[in-house]
Formats: sequence, C-alpha cells, structure tokens
Amino acid sequence: MAKSVSAEYLPSKKTENSIKDRLALRLSLLKRRYITVSGIKKLVVRIAMYILITGMAFVFLYPFLYMFATSLMSDSDLNSISVQWIPTALKFENYAIALELMDAGRNVLNSLFVTTVASLGHILSCSLIGYGFARYRFPCRGLLFGFVILAFIVPTQTLIIPLYMSYSNMGWLNTYLPILVSCFFGLGLNGALYIFLFRQFYLTVPKSLEEAKIDGYGFMKTYWQIVFPLAKATVVVALVLSVVWHWNEFFESSTYARSSALAFLPTRLSSIIDATTALPEQQ
Repeated sequence: MAKSVSAEYLPSKKTENSIKDRLALRLSLLKRRYITVSGIKKLVVRIAMYILITGMAFVFLYPFLYMFATSLMSDSDLNSISVQWIPTALKFENYAIALELMDAGRNVLNSLFVTTVASLGHILSCSLIGYGFARYRFPCRGLLFGFVILAFIVPTQTLIIPLYMSYSNMGWLNTYLPILVSCFFGLGLNGALYIFLFRQFYLTVPKSLEEAKIDGYGFMKTYWQIVFPLAKATVVVALVLSVVWHWNEFFESSTYARSSALAFLPTRLSSIIDATTALPEQQ
C-alpha cells in the first residue's frame, strides 16, 4: 500500500516541479527583457499603445453600444433622465416591432438585389472605360475625361428633373431600370469616381505586359485575362465604395421607385423616422 501511494505521489511531484521550472524560466526571460533601461522603455511604449488603441476602439464602438442599449429600452426609460445606459427592463420585443414596421424581409431583399447588380455593373463598365482612357488615344480624349470629372463634381440633384422626364417618357418609372441600367454604362451613383480610379491604376501598368500578349488575343481577351486581374486592389476599393453608397442611398430610389413593393431598407427606415418624429397635428 505504501509503495502504491509513493508511486502515485512521484509523478504528481514531477509535474509540479516542471511547472515551477517553466514559471521560473518565463520570469527570468521577462526580467532579462524588461528589467533594463531599454526594456522599461519598450514596456512603457507598449502600455501607451494599448491605452491609445483601447481609447480609439471605444470611440468607434460607442455609437453601436449606445444604439444597442437604447434599442432595449421602453418609452419610459427613453424619456427618463435617470436612465442612461442600463434599462429598467429589457425590451427584446422592440426588434420584432421594428422588423414588422420596416417590412424588413422584402426591403432587405430589394436593397441586396439593387446593390449587388449595380455594384457589379459599375465594376465591369468603369474598369473598361478607365482602361480605354488610360491606353488608347482618340480625338477629344482629354475633353471627354474632363466631362467625366465634371460628372463627379455636379450633384445628382441638379440633373434629377431632366433625368426624371427622360425615364418617364421611356416608361421606366417605378422600376429599378433607371438605377441599374446607368451603372452598366459607367454612370449611376458616383460612376465617374470609379472611372477615375481605374484610369489612374491602368496608367501605372507597363505596356510591355500587353505587348507580350499571346498571339490571337484581341482587345477584350487581352483586357480580361491580362490587364483586369492586375487591378484587384482597385476593384476591391471600388466595390466597397459602390456597395456602401448604393446600400445607404435613398434619393434616387425614392424618386424613381416610389412603389412600396420596390422600397429599399434605408428609404423605409427614413419614412418611419419621419413619421415617429412628426408633430401630432402632422401625423
């Protein structure tokens, strides 16, 4: 019996000793690393960096935390001065009410469809137009590129009346065609900016890459298989901007697609906010 107890005790003692040795080794390494003048400086710099990063993270996360906290509050909590962050009762049913009011399922699908198709159209058309401006010389190239820059500077609101009349004569109102078709021709929401981005990138691509093209490759095959894959970074930038702007845009959507069945999520959300903040006599 004594032998069995000692046999069980020895492995546990060895494990304890190995843990102590590891801790002592780590402690000695920390002392060598930080218990010096340069080590203390590194430690102070690292602590300062962590404090700075934590502060910046709080600045970015504060609006989301505030929205989440207020979304779980009741009307009395929102109107109470004493309630700031922690609600008196968690109202998770607020999310169900909001989803029902926004008709979220249909509006999210509408926003996803238009955002996806419009962003794809912008990438395909603007990259090709930018490549033409960067590589080919044709009459009035500088003047036409100046018009592209002008199209980016001029706000959409100044052109909305003639565009609305044109789309009305074409029978495109209350459809997504005014938003989608223009994107496949390099127009649409900030299309001129994407043309500028792709043109500036293609100007940096050496022409030797295109001159060394495989025999039998035409213009489109050279562009699609050799030049366009090099613009991955520009494609990502243009895609992110296009997705964000199309998702949050509600001016053109509320002008051309006024039907409730075609409404976007930001448009519906804006109408709900206007209805809830209106004066009693305006409701």
